[in-house]
Amino acid sequence: MLDKNGIAKRIAQEVEDGYYVNLGIGIPTLVANYVRDDISVEFQSENGILGMGPFPIEGEEDADLINAGKQTITALPGASYFDSATSFAMIRGKHVDLTILGAMEVSENGDIANWKIPGKMVKGMGGAMDLVASAENIIVAMMHTNRAGESKLLKRCSLPLTGVGCVKKIVTNLAVLEVTEDGFLLLERAPGVTAEDIKAATEGNLIVKGDILEMNV
Repeated sequence: MLDKNGIAKRIAQEVEDGYYVNLGIGIPTLVANYVRDDISVEFQSENGILGMGPFPIEGEEDADLINAGKQTITALPGASYFDSATSFAMIRGKHVDLTILGAMEVSENGDIANWKIPGKMVKGMGGAMDLVASAENIIVAMMHTNRAGESKLLKRCSLPLTGVGCVKKIVTNLAVLEVTEDGFLLLERAPGVTAEDIKAATEGNLIVKGDILEMNV
């Protein structure tokens, strides 16, 4: 079973040379720490930076340099800063190759709910709506179940939706799954986890074909 850093490490393997990547708040922000050194990747944050690097070393933080989740970050050589209008023009104009988001729920047809729990106050959807509506390649980073042990990979989302039919792949603490027309296709399992464990933790339709490889993290 993976922890949050393990999920980020596995997702980093999906990042290819030359990609422009948007990282959502939560687990996705950790991905920048694990991208291979031999490829060139530009990380974009919707609050107006292109060229984010790993999190800063303790004691070297710059309070004026933050990501969309208000965490302190570093900037790589050549990084640029711009206003929100320019940032969302990049997103809405489909100039981002890969979007990595957290989620509270994902349905078997690729719907995502990641912005609101009814009854809890939120400031707004933020940029999530634009990201899921514009991105053609969306990977979700999430825990497979909630704190009560209930599945977060569902037949149908119960929370307000952020986007419909947009998620392509999911990496959880238990598995790597691809969203298909027939449900969640199991691609890889986490170390120490069996296909039966994953099936028991998945409410939506889980498709298992042959022997499932263990994740290399």
